[in-house]
Formats: sequence, structure tokens, C-alpha cells
Amino acid sequence: MNDLTTTPITAELLRGALDLERTEHGVLPHRLPARARAQCTDGQLAMAEAQPSGVRLVFRTRATVVELDTLRTKMAYVGAPPRPDGVYDLLVDGSLAGQSGVSGGRVHVVDMTTGATETRPGPVGTVRFADLPDRAKHVEIWLPHNEITELVALRTDAPVEPVPQGSRRVWLHHGSSISHGSDAASPSTTWPALAASLGGVELVNLGLGGSALLDPFTARAMRDTPADLISVKIGLNLVNMDLMRLRAFTPAVHGFLDTLREGHPTTPLLVVSPILCPIHEDTPGPTAPDFSTLGAGRLQFRAAGDPAERAAGRLTLNVIREELARIVQQRSADDPHVHHADGRVLYGEADFADLPLPDQLHPDAATHRRMADRFAELAFGAGGPFTVRTD
Repeated sequence: MNDLTTTPITAELLRGALDLERTEHGVLPHRLPARARAQCTDGQLAMAEAQPSGVRLVFRTRATVVELDTLRTKMAYVGAPPRPDGVYDLLVDGSLAGQSGVSGGRVHVVDMTTGATETRPGPVGTVRFADLPDRAKHVEIWLPHNEITELVALRTDAPVEPVPQGSRRVWLHHGSSISHGSDAASPSTTWPALAASLGGVELVNLGLGGSALLDPFTARAMRDTPADLISVKIGLNLVNMDLMRLRAFTPAVHGFLDTLREGHPTTPLLVVSPILCPIHEDTPGPTAPDFSTLGAGRLQFRAAGDPAERAAGRLTLNVIREELARIVQQRSADDPHVHHADGRVLYGEADFADLPLPDQLHPDAATHRRMADRFAELAFGAGGPFTVRTD
């Protein structure tokens, strides 16, 4: 076997990250910049933005062997079934050529009944891909979307060169855990990653599990990120957390979109309402764990709010959908580049009958693929808001 050469992991080798933090072990990709992270100490947000959904190493090489040392942080929940291990997807010239994982790493344990947390230490692990074609090729290593991943070392048996951005348009997307990729099979098969592949665009995925909350610092991060196409999927996390009432929701949406427009005044902007989630269609949050199924090895969720309180401004998914449609219609009078899509076009009642949400909240791998196909047709298809204009 040829000797392996170590290549420093720098920002020019990474796509999909907005910041790169140096750690004692190597570098940690972040999907929110340091200034944004400093403005909120919420543990859920810190975990979500450091899980590298959509982040990938991209380079050209003739290497037949690629090794990547990483230090993962895996989530575990007391009393719940073990979370699946993260997957690394290897793409060669755009096609999936291998999948693997790493051992070791830290485990971050959360007790959902008390809120207590504990992080257990573990060693660095190595993901290895061998027997790659012996020719110059475009290589992408998609990092696990569900594990915090510190990048320690990249080794190959041939030199590595960064790949210029190229002519593909950049799609910047923000949403909840569904956009983050919860319960997708692998990082390149979350619905945004699949839709980006179908649309021929470069993805920057700011799907932040539990943290799509109209935060101003997220809007500013998006404002300052170069993008040719922007979408925001708004609603489910606001109901999950019972975070605000309708009186606050409407100006918060306007403020979020106003901030995006400060940096992207004419960029195609698609506002997507929530997909179908029966427990919260007409029942407010908060969302609570349903521990009754743990004995069967399943964790499910339930809506803990009172439907009668909709009259007092409590948010449900139907309330949010109606208001988002009204907001976008109002804004479109002065902004011809803003568009609206009802999330139930991606996943609706017929889909729930065919592919029910396993935990009542998150879609499974097959549903991610269905949503990707639907989004690609909606957004990138003929007449869609992301269609390349020739006029």
C-alpha cells in the first residue's frame, strides 16, 4: 500500500459550513457563525447547529484510499432506544460510492424527564474508503447529519486539490429537524440534499432541529451568506415549543423576511409552511414525549396543548399555514420574487396514510425521498420559483 499523506482540513475543502472552529483535536464545522452562537446559549440550538447536516468535504484527487479521523459526539436519551450511528456518504463524480461510520467518540446523554445532561468521553475514530478508481475524480465526503463531528485528519494516497465553487447555483435553506434530516437514512439522502441533487444546485442547509424559531441571529446569518436561491420552512418548531402567540408570530415572520431581503433583495425566496403533522394540525403545543411506547422500544410524541386556546392566539399548524399564505400574498405586492408553498404539497393526508410518521413527528427515510421529489418538481420544475429564467 502506498504511504498516506495528511492534508490540512481548511475551509476551502468544506461546503455547507458557515464557520470553522479550531479545537484541541482539529476543526469543528458550524452551521451558524460565532456571533450568532454567542447570542443564544440554548443547548438544543448548540447541538443542532454543530451537527453538520449538508456539510461535506469536497476535493479532487487520484487517491484510491481516503481516511478521515473524526471525533464524534453522539446523542443518547435516558430510557429511549439508542440513536442510530452516524453515516458518512462517499460520492465520486456525483454518485454514491461508499458508506461507513466511525467508532468511539463522545456520548451526550439527556434525561428528558429532568433535563439533566452528561457527556461521556471517548476516543477519535477513523472512517476509511479504499479501492477507489485510480483516476482524477471529484470526491465528496458527506458528514453525518445527526452527530457533532470534529475533523481531526484527512489522509490520502495521492495529492488533494480544492474544487472551485463552479457555476452551480447556491441554495440556502432553513427549517426544522425535518429539514435537518431527522430519521433520514444518511446525510446525502435528507430531503434537502436529495432535492439539491435533483435541482443541480449547491446546498447550504440551515435545517436546525428544534431551532427553526424565527431567531433574528439566524436571519442575519442567512442575510450574510452568499446565495442564489433561498427557502425558509416555518412553523413546526414554533408549535413544538409553544414559543409565541399569533400576535408575535406575524411581525416576527415579517422581521425575519425583512432581514433576508437586506442581503438578498431580489433573490428568489420561497416560504414553505409545515408538512402535515396530525397531532398539531389543530392542537397547540407544546410537544411532549409519549413514554407509553418505550416498553416496545419506540419513542413517540404527543400534543400537550388545548385546542380551545386557539381563540386566545395559541398557534397550530393550520393557523400558521393560513397566516403564512396571507403574509406572502401581502409582501408579493411589492416583492415579485417572494413565493409561497403549502407544506402539505410535500407531505399531506394521502402520504400520511401511506407513509405515517413513525413517532408522530418526523418522517422516515422513504418520506424524505418523496418530499425531495415533490420539492424538486415544485421549486426547480417548469414555472417553479427556482427555475432558471431565460428572459
